[in-house]
Amino acid sequence: MQNIRNFCIIAHIDHGKSTLADRLLEFTNTVSKREMKDQLLDQMDLERERGITIKLQPVRMDYKLDGQEYILNLIDTPGHVDFTYEVSRSLACCEGAILVVDSTQGIEAQTLANVHLALEHNLKIIPVVNKIDLPNSDRKKTAEEIIKIFGFKEEEILYASGKTGEGVDQILKTVVERVPSPTGNPDSPLRGLIFDSIYDTHRGVVSFIRIFDGSITKNKTIRMIGTNTEAQALEIGFFRPKFEAQPEIKTGEVGYIVTGLRDVSKARVGDTVTLKEFKDVEQLPGYKLVKPMVYATIFPTSAEDYPELRDAMEKLKLSDAALSFEPENIPSIGFGFRTGFLGLLHMDIVQERLSREYGLDLVLTAPSVAYRITLTNGQERVIHTPAEWPDPSIIGSVQEPWMKVEILTPAEYIGSILDISIQRRAISKDIKYLGQDRVLMEFEMPLANIIVDFYDKLKSVSSGYASLNYDFIDSRTGELSKIDILVSGEPVEALAMIAHRSTAESDGRDLIAKLKDLIPKQQFEIALQAAIGGKVIARETIKAYRKDVTGYLYGGDVTRKMKLLNKQKKGKKRMKMVGRVEIPQEAFLAVLKK
Repeated sequence: MQNIRNFCIIAHIDHGKSTLADRLLEFTNTVSKREMKDQLLDQMDLERERGITIKLQPVRMDYKLDGQEYILNLIDTPGHVDFTYEVSRSLACCEGAILVVDSTQGIEAQTLANVHLALEHNLKIIPVVNKIDLPNSDRKKTAEEIIKIFGFKEEEILYASGKTGEGVDQILKTVVERVPSPTGNPDSPLRGLIFDSIYDTHRGVVSFIRIFDGSITKNKTIRMIGTNTEAQALEIGFFRPKFEAQPEIKTGEVGYIVTGLRDVSKARVGDTVTLKEFKDVEQLPGYKLVKPMVYATIFPTSAEDYPELRDAMEKLKLSDAALSFEPENIPSIGFGFRTGFLGLLHMDIVQERLSREYGLDLVLTAPSVAYRITLTNGQERVIHTPAEWPDPSIIGSVQEPWMKVEILTPAEYIGSILDISIQRRAISKDIKYLGQDRVLMEFEMPLANIIVDFYDKLKSVSSGYASLNYDFIDSRTGELSKIDILVSGEPVEALAMIAHRSTAESDGRDLIAKLKDLIPKQQFEIALQAAIGGKVIARETIKAYRKDVTGYLYGGDVTRKMKLLNKQKKGKKRMKMVGRVEIPQEAFLAVLKK
């Protein structure tokens, strides 16, 4: 145990974590030159294409220092705010963290958030200024930021280049010197924390575990304490970074167990593994249940694919513990799953993974958030879709989630960022200068206003330099209303939306204008209206098809023409009374994807 070091790499997105991890693998000869490729620990094609880490990935390295052999267990973590849960699970398995800061960009929003997470877990943090080989690198300024914001001493900061490998040896030495070895009792009953899982078609559930006490050998019967499920340890081993079978995993080590379980819900992330014979084993703290921030409903484009979608969602949940879902039926579209995500990128990645890994053709509704409604009789309801919105006459108050938003930006963009934030009902709380030209802006803002297009707008007004991090504060009462969409006087439930009073009219107008383009013309005129309660706030009219019934007339009295036009008018009036407006599915989907 004294020669084991468990650590992870934390950083803002695109600061060079995965490249640095590649150099660590090369330097310790964990992977041969022939097998080496860029972003080696990013196992998914999706991660390589987008250049981001989505899943945490463990790897075991052997390192020799001053004639002493050391085992280094590294967990590579994602950097985007939507995958913070992956980061927090990695931190619970480690004693140290390498904090990587890009010397061309300096400290960014997610850097701050990840350091706070690491400090909560009492980890030893090693600051590394990365990308020092680039011509626009400013290592001195970056080091000053790190010292000013986090209080490190100048001699604690390391300088490296993940691309060239400069400084990597020093990082490995520092990990051995500064990161404490794991604590735990090798003679106690087995206690291992499941920090991640994957589903293998042939071998069932494979659980990734960190052993805190005791040890495990192959073919032992294990028990998950939380779900009280027993399974056989068909194979155990380490990550190098591929699975490498071993006879035993001991205290302080990180490895995997092939359980053979087919029911993916039986081996939950955060559960504690012990051996069948140990009855009164205390469960490890595990992880707090993650709370989804954004909700959307996922439908298969073909109704026959619903059972496959259900299986795919259950398997995906195993490797993505932040995902939550429940069945839902929207009459105009069909059966699907209302799914909770941590943010818009998380939603995008889940959709992409379902499409690629399970070959499903899917439709997603527009993202929404959870509202808490107190009725006039004192009852409380939590609703996620406009269809669940109660009658306005029985609503006492509506609460919506508010977030603490941190934006790190060069000082020249303060004005533009204030403008787009205040348009989205943000309350400015603080503006701090972190150096000569770096500013940390703090806002409080409703989540519903962040999830639609705030991030895109922020990148646009700051020329891509600003970075964003947000965290839930509380639910606050707001003047929210349901906007009903009426087509020829009939409300269409699937098109309804929830908006704040201050933006309801403009939202209603935009939606009606969009529908006017999407709903095809009929033989009669169609009225499109947006209404709050009984009050119409916007209207558009889709003109009827015009058939020239007088086209074959040539000359003669004008009364012949008028007679034909009046006959047509009566026919259209009758048609309007009995005709139902057919709204194509594309119109629903385009509006839902607003």
